[in-house]
Amino acid sequence: MAETKHLVTIKGVKEGLVFVIDDSCPFAEALQELEHKLDNTHRNILAGPVVHVQIKLGKRTSSDEEKEAIKELIGKSGNLLVQSIESDESAQEARAPVPERVTVYKGIIRSGQTVKHEGHLLFLGDVNPGGTLLCTGDIFVLGALRGMAHAGLGGNERALIAASYMRPTQLRIADVISRPPDEWGIEDASMEFAYIREGSMEIDKINQLHRLRPDHPFGGM
Repeated sequence: MAETKHLVTIKGVKEGLVFVIDDSCPFAEALQELEHKLDNTHRNILAGPVVHVQIKLGKRTSSDEEKEAIKELIGKSGNLLVQSIESDESAQEARAPVPERVTVYKGIIRSGQTVKHEGHLLFLGDVNPGGTLLCTGDIFVLGALRGMAHAGLGGNERALIAASYMRPTQLRIADVISRPPDEWGIEDASMEFAYIREGSMEIDKINQLHRLRPDHPFGGM
């Protein structure tokens, strides 16, 4: 029988108690388990003098409302005093910032035309052979990409290129150039994206984007 995973772990330290909240489960489930432990399995910690509590959220980024919900729940126990609610700082620093703005551009880029954009771009239309799309951020083409696309212009290797129909003459991310499309190993060309992994460009189905970049605004596509 598989061991039940604890969503909330309570540890005793010199300064008081540390509540470690699992960062991979829905917040509501973690809050429910916390309430259960305070009401049932860990009632013994509610007796006695004031105990200082530190909340560790791991990689989870919680809203102010969620933090208040934690404080309110623990605050029902008269002797528990929340001193801090912290996320893993190193994980937060490693996390890419969520793009603040994605510009939408509509049209067709024909042979001989070049469109250059600063930031992230959602292009509604086709990029024809001989057409070029340059972008300092991510490129998402809701249409056919048959020309050349260069994302991460200026050296951003975290940039992505995605298209509904991906058959470009060339892809570039930062300074990395893709292999020819016939070497990608993907038979159909429906909604794929390109990214850099260990210095080489990889191509994958768009439904895998959320695994690579869960913070991306199009990660749920």
